Amino acid sequence: MAQLNQRERSTASARTRAAAFFVHIFTALGAGVALVALLEAVREHWAAMFGWLGVALVIDAIDGPIARRLEVARVQPDWSGEVLDLVVDFVTYVFVPAYAITASGLLLPLAAPLLGAGIVVSGALYFADRRMKAADNHFRGFPALWNAVAFYLFLLHLPPALSSLGVAILIALTFIPIRVLHPIRVVRWRGLTLSLLGIWAMLAMFVLAKDFDVPAPVTIGLCAIAAYIVGSDAAIRLARSFHA
Repeated sequence: MAQLNQRERSTASARTRAAAFFVHIFTALGAGVALVALLEAVREHWAAMFGWLGVALVIDAIDGPIARRLEVARVQPDWSGEVLDLVVDFVTYVFVPAYAITASGLLLPLAAPLLGAGIVVSGALYFADRRMKAADNHFRGFPALWNAVAFYLFLLHLPPALSSLGVAILIALTFIPIRVLHPIRVVRWRGLTLSLLGIWAMLAMFVLAKDFDVPAPVTIGLCAIAAYIVGSDAAIRLARSFHA
């Protein structure tokens, strides 16, 4: 009986380790999705590229809770889920969007390569910064969300000079300690944030289905939600300063 119980515990332990490792495989799948997105970008299938980046975003959103539930860090201590997540995030949030921003013709031709390099270099430095998140889970500095920046550049289709200036400003803001809302982990107003995030996702899918040819109210709604994500903490701090 004791030998049987030992065998059952060994089998259960093997299953636990296998399940934990499959979480790592699921996270790494985001890198494969990024490659498909890059192939679509090379073909200038921009809506398809953003669709695949959206799939990567979903993977990034759910792999963390699964990993914590299965205690992956304890069960598979030889594999760093944190490092793996940063590697995949750099590819999906920075590298592929940087290519799209640079190659799409949305920026000034002379500035595009320099700004593309600036995106990649600043993004790499940001992901290596141990201070990238505040204690309350707000991002510190512009959080290298270049997939979102690329989406809005394609959506708004601003004059190249203005788009180039905007990209340059965001590169600089990577190193300035502004606070930007993390839409999942920040506790304050989480219900409102998640609701707006759901609306944003539906509007974004509509935009991609229409290949960015959408009416003004859709664009206004997407821009308003972006303004909430970027500026809500600053607005709250400013309001508190007036009442202090």
